[in-house]
Amino acid sequence: MTPLQFEAVHAPLWDELQALLDRAEGTRPRKKADKKTAKPAERKKILPVDGARLSVLYRRACEHLALAQARAYPIGLTQRLEQLTHRAHQLIYRRHEPGFGIGRLRRLLLVDIPQSVRAHRGYLLVAALLFVVPTLLVGWACWRDPGFILHLMDAQQVRNFDQMYGPGADPIGKPRSAETDWQMFGYYIQHNIGIGFQCFAAGLFGGIGSAFFLVFNGLQGGAVGGYLTARGHGEAFYSFIVTHSAFELTAIVMSGAAGLRLGHALLAPGRRTRLEALRHASSHAIVVMYGVIAFLLIAAAVEAFWSSARWVEPQVKYGVGAACWALVIAYLGWQGRPRRAADVEAANAG
Repeated sequence: MTPLQFEAVHAPLWDELQALLDRAEGTRPRKKADKKTAKPAERKKILPVDGARLSVLYRRACEHLALAQARAYPIGLTQRLEQLTHRAHQLIYRRHEPGFGIGRLRRLLLVDIPQSVRAHRGYLLVAALLFVVPTLLVGWACWRDPGFILHLMDAQQVRNFDQMYGPGADPIGKPRSAETDWQMFGYYIQHNIGIGFQCFAAGLFGGIGSAFFLVFNGLQGGAVGGYLTARGHGEAFYSFIVTHSAFELTAIVMSGAAGLRLGHALLAPGRRTRLEALRHASSHAIVVMYGVIAFLLIAAAVEAFWSSARWVEPQVKYGVGAACWALVIAYLGWQGRPRRAADVEAANAG
């Protein structure tokens, strides 16, 4: 189907959506005849809007936008669809919320972030593979031959891991003061956000930088896990990382996915200039990074105040860790999905 045929077939739906949006936003069609003949009271009157129809047209416009982008249709056509879907999205989900404050933050956490992560699912899959595959391969190699870790780390680093997670572990098994916990909390924030920023910002090098940091961190984590398992320190290690890793590892993959989105925009800008493509990609990827920051803050708090707690049995940590992984998966997989048409209609009627 040519762009002209595509527009001819679907333009009536777009016009209908635009008319509904104008009516819902309290605007009138910009015709000189209307301005001359309509009375002021009539121009200000807001007619009722069919919320169910609006939501249906919004979903159809989103489908048309995806098709237009995939088929590389003219930029004018895609821009019109982008504007329509953006207006409809704002109206359906943000109409009654302030631009800043608690309402906007709640919207960001409960809707925007999980929706944006799902919209990047292709990049997320690639980032997950770049991170998980090296982790498993090197973990298996170090489990089979603990000496393999020396190909990735020096002997002093390996001895430090033995001291941390071996019998009489220090500081993992050592009671810490509240002051030390807060110091470690600050350290973990700095360290974790540094890794996340590396994976994201390195995407500006055509995505190669993001891929490198994903693979590098996967190799490091897999080497440590495989080595400590082979040495018989697996329980101390896994009980320590199981809870905060749900947030930390997920955040690393998310930041890598956001970086890959930037790199893809630079390498394949389509009909946009590279700068325009980068600006467009970053406006979407930055929402994912908001989620990365939130996850890393949670991971730092859990790691500082819970993971190192000596009084908590490993079995309890495993149970809490499993619950955290389930929570992260449910949040990213189902939170913020569009409401049913009936809910939208009831909200607009109210």
